[in-house]
Amino acid sequence: MTSTGLPDQSAQPDLPDLREAERRYDRLAALAEAHHAEHARLRDALAGARDFLTLAPAARQALEELSTALFGKILDEVEANLTHAIREVLGQDRVVTSLREVKNNRLQIHFQIRNQGDEDQIEDIMTGQGGSVCNILSVGLRLIALSQLEEARHRPFLVLDEQDCWLRPALIPRFMQLINEIAARLGLQLLVISHHPIDLFAAAADHIFELRPDREHGVTLKQVK
Repeated sequence: MTSTGLPDQSAQPDLPDLREAERRYDRLAALAEAHHAEHARLRDALAGARDFLTLAPAARQALEELSTALFGKILDEVEANLTHAIREVLGQDRVVTSLREVKNNRLQIHFQIRNQGDEDQIEDIMTGQGGSVCNILSVGLRLIALSQLEEARHRPFLVLDEQDCWLRPALIPRFMQLINEIAARLGLQLLVISHHPIDLFAAAADHIFELRPDREHGVTLKQVK
């Protein structure tokens, strides 16, 4: 066995390929840059969320006050219109008022009837005047609500099914005339269904159709006006 003094080539470890190392470095650098950018984005999002949580209570309170104030103006007009309707139909000096309060971040409204001469006497709108008050208010609120809808998405058409059911017969002509006037002013078309005699609302209707039972056909439709 002879020795030449040269290192044994077979004992040297394999060196990594330089190009492969450079490619790996580039991939790691790009990945690090992407993580850095994501970290910055998440940090900004976290800061924004903290700012929102800080401002949210005050902003919510301000929005509630603004909504109450803006909606309050609409309610004032609603109260005036409903009061006019009650007085016109019932012929009594009543006032429609509303109680407004915010619960669970929502504005809640409760309507009530008061006598003009006695503010402490409150009448239940569901049972007042044998249900006549409820008849009048429900129609008034529907007409007002329909008039506020977007015309491009909602047809100005309303069906009233026996909305005169609790009214005394003597009150029906004025009731029908009033809702006809309101509908015309708001540009709404009404279809009113009633079981009362035709002569009670004939003066306020543009067209009248009468449904009659028929033994052969079940029901027949006849145009009266």
